[in-house]
Amino acid sequence: MVSDYSQYAWLIPLFPLLAFLALTAMGRQLKDVGIYISIVAMLASFIVALLIFIERVGGNVEDYTWDKMNWLQVGDFSLRMGFEVNNLNALMLVIVTLVSLLVNIYSKGYMKGDERIHVFFAYIALFSFSMLGLVISENMLELYIFWELVGVCSFLLVGFWYFKPEARAAAKKAFIVTRIGDVGLFIAILLLYWYMPGHALDFTSIHNAFTTGKIDPTIVTWIAVLIFVGAIGKSGQFPLHTWLPDAMEGPTPISALIHAATMVAAGVYLVARTFDIFHASPDALTVVAYVGGFTAIFAATIGIAQNDIKRILAYSTVSQLGYMMMALGIGVSYTSGMFHLFTHAFFKALLFLGAGSVIHAVHTQDINEMGGLSRKMKITTWTFAIGTLALSGIFPFAGFWSKDMILSEAYDHNKLLFWVGVIAAFFTAFYMSRLFFLVFMGEARGKAVHEDAAHDEDHHAAHEPHESPASMTTPLIILAVLAVIAGFVNTPFNEWLGHWLTGQEHDETANWAVIILSTLAGLLGIGLGYLIYLKRTIPRDVVSSKAPWLYTLLNRKYFMDELYDTIIVRPLRGLGWVLDIIDVYIIDGIVRLVAFGVVSLGRLGSRLQNGQLQSYGVIMLLGMLILALAIAGRRFIHAG
Repeated sequence: MVSDYSQYAWLIPLFPLLAFLALTAMGRQLKDVGIYISIVAMLASFIVALLIFIERVGGNVEDYTWDKMNWLQVGDFSLRMGFEVNNLNALMLVIVTLVSLLVNIYSKGYMKGDERIHVFFAYIALFSFSMLGLVISENMLELYIFWELVGVCSFLLVGFWYFKPEARAAAKKAFIVTRIGDVGLFIAILLLYWYMPGHALDFTSIHNAFTTGKIDPTIVTWIAVLIFVGAIGKSGQFPLHTWLPDAMEGPTPISALIHAATMVAAGVYLVARTFDIFHASPDALTVVAYVGGFTAIFAATIGIAQNDIKRILAYSTVSQLGYMMMALGIGVSYTSGMFHLFTHAFFKALLFLGAGSVIHAVHTQDINEMGGLSRKMKITTWTFAIGTLALSGIFPFAGFWSKDMILSEAYDHNKLLFWVGVIAAFFTAFYMSRLFFLVFMGEARGKAVHEDAAHDEDHHAAHEPHESPASMTTPLIILAVLAVIAGFVNTPFNEWLGHWLTGQEHDETANWAVIILSTLAGLLGIGLGYLIYLKRTIPRDVVSSKAPWLYTLLNRKYFMDELYDTIIVRPLRGLGWVLDIIDVYIIDGIVRLVAFGVVSLGRLGSRLQNGQLQSYGVIMLLGMLILALAIAGRRFIHAG
């Protein structure tokens, strides 16, 4: 069946682009109207994306491709630009537009009073345009253009509060570290151009070439690994994960957008979009699986020793992205990885926006300075609890179904990765229960405490933590509902999503051993967090007092930043210092010496040519004297 709505998919990125142009051109003059322009633009994009998605779900709709724009002509080679709609990117369009819309609505309340709020919404619009353009790109080069634009937008948004040194440093770090991965993707595109029949770069030709074995297996592996290097940068996989936690210096709505549906999701989507290449190389799939598995448990262990609410969630994002990559690398299909990306988008956006609501109320990000907020922030507490349970993989929340699907595939194909996933699930549940109990349960601590004796009644009421406005709590409620129901699109009893995404039947049944083990891991993690941080049956310093080195190791993130600073940053800075000295004192020195010599010679000549006959006579006399001495000296040498 031919699609009626897919031909209008180009409108989806167009709406936020128009909003960006309007906000950039008229910014301050629009005032609050500019905010609504951004929100309405994202609403329009979401409606078109939803119509496409519903149409594709409702029937056997053909993939739609439009590539009529001849962008580049070199000899017989022609590169066309356009857009493509299939089930995979139709799902991504809904995720990106929905989360972006909710973040826009939430930002109306969160960013209220910021004097650059129009710039903030303009950046969000440009960011959304870039991600949506990436999703519907028809070929690899077009995807790469939007891929780089996403990176530029992340630099602008992470460094939005540029007056903070930490924000400036985080923005530069995000830009530079992700560029390392982007070099790998760029080389992969060059290899594709060189080895693809007819130099074709469109995804349809790539599918045909790699499913029929037209490319040498060694080249296939190189291309796949280099594409994955690009995904490692954007999706924060080890060892290029260090930019992602630092990106927390940006406004919290941006953290939600980056970590839930846009930039980090781009890497997972890239691997899924080019899965035919990876499927043709078992070695590349192995690399993806083990890097993903290591990232999952590596980041989860770091998360248990962090105290910044946003950094804990950031490391949970790195860990969950590792889960997604592990699922893709196991190689059954890209269904489980995309399913987890789908559910993760909702509960991770919920958790970040919930964290923003908490920060908005208590004006601190240190969980040790919070506590007792459940009595004053009911909506934030309940929605955050749902997000916590979904991330912890507790039945029947969305994260349970997607995580169970990943672990089931790992159990059937790689037992080592299965146990890595189970242990990471335990750590995830533990650090999330720690966060929840310290922030929302117990007694108020630190900056959340306000003594009546030290404040008059009005001052006390003004600074008392309170629930966020409706513009912030409404997106929380919507995301909480999705965090509950989203997982039911694909269960062991109804694998609709897998069949719809790939067109293949999945005959897997419920693996009760996996379900029991993953549920026990989640419950044990929550139970341990309850005993330590709420019940206090176990001392909080049980690890730090008996193994302080271990706590320091985890708290300092395995000293990865210090390691990179020692082996990469400082040597490069030293090399730059040496090159600067060579440039200033040698290269510039030679140039300045030559210039000085020419100028001095010119000045000497100008002094000699002074128009005085006496001077000319003296010079002639000296010249004749020098000539006579030279002749006499030459004869004397020969005579000797």
